[in-house]
Amino acid sequence: MRNTIYSFIIIVSINMHAQNNSQKLQSLPFGSIKPKGWLKTQMEKDVKGFVGNLDQLVPDLINDPIYGSGRLHKNSQVKDLGNLKEGDAEGSDQYKWWNSETQSNWWDGYIRNVFLLDDKAGIEKVNQYIKRILATQDQDGYLGIYDKELRYNFNSENGELWSKATLYRGLLAYYEATNDRKVWNAIVRAVDNVMVNYPINTSSPFRSGEKFNGGVSHGLTFTDVLDKMYQITGDERYTNYALFLYTDFSKTYQSECDVQLPNILNPKYRLKSHGVHTYEHLRSLIVATYQNNELQKALSIYLERIKNATTPTGGPIGDEWIAERTANATQTGYEYCSIQELLDSYASLLQKTGKATFGDEIETIFYNAAQGSRDPNYSCIAYLKTDNSYEMLGTKNGEVESDRKQTRYKYSPAHQDVAVCCNPNAGRISPYFIQNSWMKKNETTLVATLLLPNVLKSEINGSKLSIENQTNYPNENAFNFKIQLDKPTKLTLKIRKPNWVRSVVTNEKYHLENDYIFIERTFDKKDSIALEFKTDVKVITDSNGEHYFSYGSLFFAKSISALQIKGKEYAKGFADLNYEPLDKTRFQFIENHQAIFENNILKVALKNINTNKIEFVTLTPFGQTILRQVSF
Repeated sequence: MRNTIYSFIIIVSINMHAQNNSQKLQSLPFGSIKPKGWLKTQMEKDVKGFVGNLDQLVPDLINDPIYGSGRLHKNSQVKDLGNLKEGDAEGSDQYKWWNSETQSNWWDGYIRNVFLLDDKAGIEKVNQYIKRILATQDQDGYLGIYDKELRYNFNSENGELWSKATLYRGLLAYYEATNDRKVWNAIVRAVDNVMVNYPINTSSPFRSGEKFNGGVSHGLTFTDVLDKMYQITGDERYTNYALFLYTDFSKTYQSECDVQLPNILNPKYRLKSHGVHTYEHLRSLIVATYQNNELQKALSIYLERIKNATTPTGGPIGDEWIAERTANATQTGYEYCSIQELLDSYASLLQKTGKATFGDEIETIFYNAAQGSRDPNYSCIAYLKTDNSYEMLGTKNGEVESDRKQTRYKYSPAHQDVAVCCNPNAGRISPYFIQNSWMKKNETTLVATLLLPNVLKSEINGSKLSIENQTNYPNENAFNFKIQLDKPTKLTLKIRKPNWVRSVVTNEKYHLENDYIFIERTFDKKDSIALEFKTDVKVITDSNGEHYFSYGSLFFAKSISALQIKGKEYAKGFADLNYEPLDKTRFQFIENHQAIFENNILKVALKNINTNKIEFVTLTPFGQTILRQVSF
C-alpha cells in the first residue's frame, strides 16, 4: 500500500497540468475592504494595545536582525528567547529561527492593521521597516535568514522556507495596499531564488533527516506565498511549484505529518500532530488539490478529520498536539495560532469553492473561539483556551501535567514565558477576516462572503463603487448595504445566507441559490439594500452529547465570576492576567429549557447540579466571557 501511494505521489508531481480546477471566486486586493463600526473600534484598541506595541514589549525578539546582519551560520547558537523550555530539548534547534516567525508574523499583522485603519503614523513606521528589510536582499534575490554557506543546504531542522513564508506574506500585503513595484520586484526575485535553488521535481526541500523538524514542516506554508502570487499574476508556475512542495513533503520524514498523503489515505490514521501545523497545512493541500483533481478525496478526508477535532464554537484542538483526540468542551484546549490558521484555511476554501458553508465556519471561529480567547477588558489574549473555562491559572481547568510546567492557560500581551507566537497571530486574525468578506465572481458580480461592518471600495462593470455594510452584526442580524457608484450600473450582488437563517426579510426581488441571496438589477448612483435575517434559539449537540445554545452566529455561555490575579508586567498597562473562579456552580441541560433570546442574552432553564433544582440562568455571548460554562 505504501509503495502504491508513493507511486501516486510521483505521478501527481509529473502530471502538474493534468486536471486544473477553476476557482469559483476571486480575492480582492488587500486594502479594498476596511472595517467599520465595532470591529474598527476593536482594531483601534488592538493597535493601541499589544498588537501595536509588541516591539516594545519584547524588543529583543522583534528587533533581532536575523534577516540581515544577524543571519544564521553554522556556528550560530540556540537563542535565549526568555521562555521556559521544559520538555523541548528535542526541538532546541528551533530556537535559532524562532525570532523570524515572531517578528514577521507580527509585522504582517501590524502592516495590515495600520493600512486598514488609515493609521498615518503606523504606515510611516511600516514604510521604514520595508526599506530596512528590502535592503537585506542579496543580488541573486535571496531574502532570508541564512548565510551563503548554510542556505538551501540542510540535513536537519531549519527555518528556510518558514522564515520566508512569514516575511513574504506581509510584503505581499504591503504591495497590494501600495502598488509599490519595487516591493513587488523584490518578492518576485526572492521567490525565483527559492525555485532556482530548490528546482522543481529534481530537489527535496523537505528532506532534513529523521528527527524533530517543526520549522521544516512549517515551511510547507510557503504555498501561501505561491498561491497569492498566482492570484496576482495568473502564472501557473507558482501553483505548479506549490504542488511540487506538497508532493515532496508527503514523501519525506516529517515530525508534523498529518497532511502527508499516505497518512490521509490511511483509514486508520487519526490526527496527532501539532495543531497549528495541521490547520495551516490544510491550505497547502487545498492549493495542491486545485492543481490536481486526484487529491479531492484526500481533501475531503482531511476536512472531516479536522471537523472531528473542532468544538462547536470553532475551537480546533491545539494544546499543543491533537494526539488522536476528539474535540471536547472541557478536556481539549485550542491555541490562538490554531484559531488563526484554521480560519485562514477555510478562507482559502471559500475563495476556491465558493461554498457558503465555509463562510459559516469562518464566522463561527471569529465570532466565538477567537473573540472568546481575548480578554474583553484588557489588551491580552489566551495562548490556550477551552470552551468550558473554569479557571485561567496556567493549567487546563486545574489539570496537573507532569511532563512540563504548564503556563499557557492565562491571558498575556506576549506570552514570552511560552512563545511569542499567539500574540502576533492575534494581530493577523481581524485583517485576514476582513479581507475575505467580499470577493468577485466576475466583472459584473460581487459576493458578500462574510458578514461584518465594513466598507468595500472597488470597480465593477466599468464603474467605481463603494458598498458599506452598516450593521451591528453579529449582535444584530439586520444589514443596510449603502451603495455609491459613478453612474447607474447593472450588476449582481450575492449575499451569503448563513445556515442558521430561518427567513430573509427584504423588499428586494431576489432568488436563493446554494445559500446565496442573488440580487440583480440596475443600481442608481446612490442606492441601498436593506435586509434582515430571522432565526430561533438553537441547541447544538456535540459528539460527546454536550449541548450548546446559539442564536444567529453566536454561542452563549454562563459567565463565571472570577478574581483577577496580575502576573508578570511587561510595561505599564501590559501584564499577564490569571483568573480564579469565585463560583463553582455547574449546570445541566434539561429538555424543557424554555430558552428565550432578548436584548442580546439568552434566558434558559437549567438544572443546578449542586442543588438539583431547576433555575433560570442568563447566558451571555461566548465572546464576551472569561470564565464560563458553555456546554451543558
